[in-house]
Amino acid sequence: MSTNLEGLGLSLLNRLAGAEWPDRWGLRKSLEQAVYRGSKSSYALVSKLARELAQKRAPSQLHGAPRPNDLFDLGISEEQQMVRDTLRRFATEVLRPAALDADETGVVAATVRTKALSLGLLQQALPEEGAERSMVTHMLVAEELARGDMGLAVALLASVSAVNALVRWATPAQKAARLPAFAGDSPPLATVAVNEPTVLFDPKRLATRAQRKGAHWLLTGSKALVPLASHAELLLVAAQTAGEPGVFLVDRQSAGIELVPEGSMGVRAAGLGSLRLDRAPAERLGDETFDYPQFVDLGILAWCALAVGTSQAVLEHVIPYCNDRVAFGEPISHRQAVAFTIADMAIELDAMRLLTSRAVCRADRGLSFQRETYLTRLFVAEKAMQIGTDGVQLLGGHGYTKEEPVERWFRDLRAAGIAYGLHL
Repeated sequence: MSTNLEGLGLSLLNRLAGAEWPDRWGLRKSLEQAVYRGSKSSYALVSKLARELAQKRAPSQLHGAPRPNDLFDLGISEEQQMVRDTLRRFATEVLRPAALDADETGVVAATVRTKALSLGLLQQALPEEGAERSMVTHMLVAEELARGDMGLAVALLASVSAVNALVRWATPAQKAARLPAFAGDSPPLATVAVNEPTVLFDPKRLATRAQRKGAHWLLTGSKALVPLASHAELLLVAAQTAGEPGVFLVDRQSAGIELVPEGSMGVRAAGLGSLRLDRAPAERLGDETFDYPQFVDLGILAWCALAVGTSQAVLEHVIPYCNDRVAFGEPISHRQAVAFTIADMAIELDAMRLLTSRAVCRADRGLSFQRETYLTRLFVAEKAMQIGTDGVQLLGGHGYTKEEPVERWFRDLRAAGIAYGLHL
């Protein structure tokens, strides 16, 4: 309404400007002032009425009002901040110095594992009865550990991932049988086996088969990129049944199991290997309420959080290097090509973190997060690899040597586009 009145006033002014009779009668100035005051008063009146009407409307009636389901909180609690600070110190003081040796040997040093256990990572995955479980906290843990080293982070979090799945989906009998051991002083090592040695592997189209035999299941097939392949005592194996895919609990000492360590390009500290199953006895995780797509999505988000942490390490490493490295009489960071590359890395990193946070926050609130996980995975798989590539490029020849950790981070970040397959 206000726009129409204002337009009418402007239209009258335009007509008066082109007419000759106001000049002939000496009325031009007085008429223009009258039209101007009238349009201005009308516009002010309509604006006042519109504001009063808006105040009386319910918030949900206002155009553009945010819907509750569209909001997510980027803030973290004081407790979560304490967790982040503690793990950041641990990553800097313990994981980073041990990373090169772990990458070369493919083994996590006993001292590193002991210090990690003292942080209570498994206890955090085993909350007290009625305590709130937060996926945001899990994301922060993965990000901060990967900031120290992704390979070590995967190795240390393998058991945590298995325990999270047990707590979330296991039956009461399975929890009573499996979880107490993880609360002890010497918890067993556990891992999750989803990937298969298949081109363009899809975690929802599994070649590993599960056949029902009485109260048990028999698994046949192969798995690849299994963390802690040489040491895990309990394996959570994804397999296809006659109906929907499921996850099965397999004990290492069972018959029909062969775990083979294999050298990998990246994430070497996690001891990745292959798993071969030949009618291996297993127990199905959970009951009819088990949600396999959600199990896969949560695993993908964990890898995205790991990629965010490693990408943060790359960014924090190249900035001081480019500021200190002098070429042609000035720091190379003064060159626009270098400065713009670092700026792009920071922008993409923030976008990766925001996408991951949004998906995890929706998971925390019990909302659907499959779409958000899909978008996050696509973006992170591409941009994390680009950040790793740019990190090596900015360091030039140094970036291609083991003297610089960006060479290892570059190899590790490639796993973000491979783990849990390429399709959702």
